[in-house]
Amino acid sequence: MNYPPILNTIFQKIREYDRILLFRHIRMDGDCVGATKGLKELIKNTFPQKDVRIIDYQHSDFLSFLGPDDDSIPDEMYGEALGIVLDTGSSDRISNQKYTLCKELIKIDHHIEREPYGDYRWVEEKRSSCCEMIAAFYAAFRQEWHISPAAATYIYTGMITDSGRFQYEGVTGDTLRLAGLMLEQGVDTERLFAHLYLKDFESLKFKAYVYDQMQRTENGVAYLYIDRGVQEKFGLTLEDASAAISYMDSIRGCLCWLAFIENQDDTIRVRLRSRSAPINHIAEKYRGGGHANASGATVLNEQEMQSLLKEADEWIRHYKENHTGWM
Repeated sequence: MNYPPILNTIFQKIREYDRILLFRHIRMDGDCVGATKGLKELIKNTFPQKDVRIIDYQHSDFLSFLGPDDDSIPDEMYGEALGIVLDTGSSDRISNQKYTLCKELIKIDHHIEREPYGDYRWVEEKRSSCCEMIAAFYAAFRQEWHISPAAATYIYTGMITDSGRFQYEGVTGDTLRLAGLMLEQGVDTERLFAHLYLKDFESLKFKAYVYDQMQRTENGVAYLYIDRGVQEKFGLTLEDASAAISYMDSIRGCLCWLAFIENQDDTIRVRLRSRSAPINHIAEKYRGGGHANASGATVLNEQEMQSLLKEADEWIRHYKENHTGWM
């Protein structure tokens, strides 16, 4: 594998600082949690004397099996720290905005780069996950890093969740080789997959509800709106409700599928997925962004929701008229 020169700079910065603070994006997922926890474990294993912390003010029931983050620290402790932001394309999506207090900042990310923030940036838009990048970081300095089963498990978690168990676009031979390198460190895949994929009885009933209630636009955009009443009926967390996006990914003729999930503050979270046709440009119009075929956005009311849906339908119509071979 060929590794970019920026990795040498990042490794030297990690050597240089006694305190390192790791940051990730809002609405945490397996990749940002796995990347921050995996990198923290790598650094602590290799440099036990360093003070390495993840300070996040959000919580995920779905990922709680990976363990808690660190307690808050006084603002003055940020001032002499190296900050590393992982899996976050734009600075407004960093969950802990105190990252600005750090002495220097490194960005490690695999999203389309809309905002080149940070003093040092390692961005690879074609990587299937940020955790794949952390696995590559380990491989590049394998003789110097000290890895543990816990670190490998964190990293592997993000690799499988962000790639849909290695089925999404962006998965390459490198992805699988790096995943294999993590497995060699002692990942308990049976236990990990049980945490990630075993379903509660009520969640399966929700899946049946999704298939009954989902709709399709004229040009083949599948969509579903999940209000708070539905969330309460099925006992869903926001993460559970958001999982509906994956239930609509295999509909022939639907190149785009959307899940609208009502938040507690009355805004509506939007998850956008597509096959072949990139849709990140639509997400960017509605306070979001992400990957070409997997993005997120936020709309403020039903009018904006209908506007986004109309744009998606028109875009898919245009794409189908100008491309062949889609299914």
